[in-house]
Amino acid sequence: MELPKNHFKAGLAAGRQQIGIWVTIPGSGHAESMAGCGFDWMLIDTEHSVMDLATVQAMLQAAAPYGTQALVRPGSLDLVEIKRLLDIGAQTILVPYVQSAAEAALAVKAVRYPPHGVRGVAGITRASRFGAIPDYNARANAEVCLLVQVETAATLPEIEAICAVEGVDGVFIGPADLAASMGHPGNPGHPEVKAAVLDAVRRIRNAGKPAGILSLDPEFLTEAIAAGTLFTAVDVDQAILLRGARDLAKKWKA
Repeated sequence: MELPKNHFKAGLAAGRQQIGIWVTIPGSGHAESMAGCGFDWMLIDTEHSVMDLATVQAMLQAAAPYGTQALVRPGSLDLVEIKRLLDIGAQTILVPYVQSAAEAALAVKAVRYPPHGVRGVAGITRASRFGAIPDYNARANAEVCLLVQVETAATLPEIEAICAVEGVDGVFIGPADLAASMGHPGNPGHPEVKAAVLDAVRRIRNAGKPAGILSLDPEFLTEAIAAGTLFTAVDVDQAILLRGARDLAKKWKA
């Protein structure tokens, strides 16, 4: 059995724009429905959702037959949590709230097997197809993709240092937390926040790394893509559901 190819990581390396969607609603059926919508990638978010490990595994399994690549965001830079997500088959990890090059380096170690990292070794996991992939432990690092999230004003000056960490495959800017840290909580559309995000995207690209973002503002997404984002999340499943439901209620109650 062959080691699964990480098409998302290959796309980043090739400089291809990849459009994604944020997935916060738990459930394998929901994950399968999202995987069939035509996005290049979907982010299964455990940081701001009620998803547990078993649910994430079921969602990865449900999405696997489709062309959409499933990424996973752990709750934090937690070596044990990241290890377990990798063991259940996640190949791309987005680590939130990375504040420095040292934390980025620790994230690299978390996703890599020794001697290049500290990922715990297990022989029979879903990631290795339960031991059926030859030399999985020696080859897995090549297909694991690490994204780190910069999301505070205090971390913006550290972008170049974070980008210089070997093993970081992309840097994601989180507008919501950045807005709060800049004194504009709940207002990622504030002009100062938008300017900071676009400047960060350009600096990431100038440092030689792919940049990513999530926004529900189509006009700003267009600006972000023009500035250089290569993995661009254009909406959140829960937000889509609520917009549709509220519009429907408003229409029929008018």
